[in-house]
Amino acid sequence: MPILDRVYRVGQVLAAFFLVMIVVMTLLQVVGRALGIQVRDADVFAGFAMAASSFLALAYTLRTGGHIRVNLLIGRFHGRARRIAEGWCLLFGTVSVGFFTWYSIVMTWQSYEFNDLSMGMIGIPLWIPQLGMVLGVALLEVAFLEECVRFARGGEPSYEEIKPDDHSE
Repeated sequence: MPILDRVYRVGQVLAAFFLVMIVVMTLLQVVGRALGIQVRDADVFAGFAMAASSFLALAYTLRTGGHIRVNLLIGRFHGRARRIAEGWCLLFGTVSVGFFTWYSIVMTWQSYEFNDLSMGMIGIPLWIPQLGMVLGVALLEVAFLEECVRFARGGEPSYEEIKPDDHSE
């Protein structure tokens, strides 16, 4: 779906933004040390940015075939047997990521309710950086659901349509 492709692209752009934030935090620490200035909790913020970047990129990466897939077993099947194996893998991924999404939401909600704060000199409410994880796994769940629907309608998963040399975006 074109609208979902745009949503996945937004996740990719946000992931890139958080990668840049890691670089900025690291540079601030390096320059700060050289100037004798302590940049408080830059490492904590860089860690939050790394987590957000990792999770927000998941849906786009699935959609474009960028995830590592081990085809050792499924590659040996052909025809109907391969289709069954591929469907089982999609279903397993959808259910697994669904549980991960649910429990991520629960954890973030509990962090909000209990006012959990990050360790370090600057106490950041943990639910704020956890939102990046929740949004990322929720987008991944939507991407898996989309792939399941596409597969159930008789189509190939989008990651199968991408050729290894097709990552020219």
